[in-house]
Amino acid sequence: MIKEIIVVEGKDDTVAIKRAVEAETIETGGSAINKEVLERIRLAQERRGVIIFTDPDHAGERIRKIIAREVPGCKHAFLTQEAATSRGDIGVENASVEAIRSALVNVRTDYMAQGTEIGWNDLLEAGLIVHPAAAARRLEMGKRLGIGYCNGKQFYHRCRMFQITKEEFEAARRHLDEEEGAAL
Repeated sequence: MIKEIIVVEGKDDTVAIKRAVEAETIETGGSAINKEVLERIRLAQERRGVIIFTDPDHAGERIRKIIAREVPGCKHAFLTQEAATSRGDIGVENASVEAIRSALVNVRTDYMAQGTEIGWNDLLEAGLIVHPAAAARRLEMGKRLGIGYCNGKQFYHRCRMFQITKEEFEAARRHLDEEEGAAL
C-alpha cells in the first residue's frame, strides 16, 4: 500500500490508480477545485503526505499548480501525454497499469531549493528555450527527468522545485543529443 494519499481529478482516475496499486485517493472534481477539497488535501499532507497525479494537459497542470501553491511539500507523479492518451482523450484514466506504476515509482518531491545549479543559461545551451525545436526538446527532457512537459519558464521552475542536479540535467541532455544525432 502506498502511504501517501494520491490526488486525482475524478472517479475514473481513482479506478485507474486502484487497478495499478493499492492506494487511497482524493478527487478534486476537475478543475473547479474548492476550499473544502484543498482542506482535505492539506490534512492528508500533514498526516500521510500527498502525491499529486493529475492529467498531463492544461487543466491538470492548472490543478497541480493550485494544490502545490496552497499545500506546500507535496510529491508529484507525471505521465507523458502519450502514456495517458486513448482515442484522442488525455487522462490518467487512459494510462496502462505499467505507466501508472512507473509514474509512482518516479515521484518527485516539491521542494523549492535556493541555489539550485540549473540556470537559464543551462536551458539556453541545451536548446530548451529560444531554439526552433525548444518545445520538442523540453518534451523529451521532461520525460527523461520525470518532471513532465511545460513551457520554458515552468521547466526552469520545475528543475529548481524538484532539485534536478546539474549531473541529472547533463545526463538527460547527453542522451537527447545522442538520440538526435543518431536520427540524422
